[in-house]
Amino acid sequence: MSRYGSPVAGVVVPAAPTPAQATVWAGSHQAPILDAARLALARDLHLAFRKRGQLVQPLAFFAMVTMLFPLAISPELARLREIAPGVLWAGALLASLLALEFLFRDDAYDGTLEQYALSGQSLTWLIFAKTAAHWLLTGLPLALMAPLAGLSLGVSVAAVPGIVASVAVGSVALSLIGSIGAALTLGIKRSGALLSLLTLPLSLPVLIFGARATQLAITGGPLLAPLELLAALAVLGVTLAPLAAAAAVRISLE
Repeated sequence: MSRYGSPVAGVVVPAAPTPAQATVWAGSHQAPILDAARLALARDLHLAFRKRGQLVQPLAFFAMVTMLFPLAISPELARLREIAPGVLWAGALLASLLALEFLFRDDAYDGTLEQYALSGQSLTWLIFAKTAAHWLLTGLPLALMAPLAGLSLGVSVAAVPGIVASVAVGSVALSLIGSIGAALTLGIKRSGALLSLLTLPLSLPVLIFGARATQLAITGGPLLAPLELLAALAVLGVTLAPLAAAAAVRISLE
């Protein structure tokens, strides 16, 4: 237990196993780690729905961005269809960045991150659970909302599955990359601008491959190659991003 007292929101991260528990878990060492990650994920989802304004904000921003382009460029559907991949992905990237500032900030202020670090559980897995919660609350809704934005830009209904797949896979990589930036800027006040400067350059490959996959989905071309590249970036992020973010969080807590 940290100096902050009682657990946040009534949820306690499982402590290091007792000798009796260690005996029960012998032969299955991943069980307590996965259980702690599951509890951290459930806690973040539960708390997020208490702050529905933070949930709606990225989606509203994404909708506003996609609606402003027809007003600023041209209402012609043929022209809007040409720029739709860039519009969708630029909006998705900026909307994802908008929610990253809250990824670790509140937990750092109320002492939850310190409890995670002192709990005896793997901080890497707990950070990964928090990143998964960010994707479920931001990336997945953006992927489901992207087809509606695409239809408003003149995209055909046949392109909807490809758009959903590309944004869903690409947003996984965006959340993982963003978790590193959020952890690095954890101890800095008003870190939104610095977080964007750190995250945007690393997100460019995701933006490029995602826009290409969306373009091929719109034109009816084979989009398997860019989707595989997006999946490779997501797998690389799953492998490295939680480790890097956990190391940055430890440094910030010290």
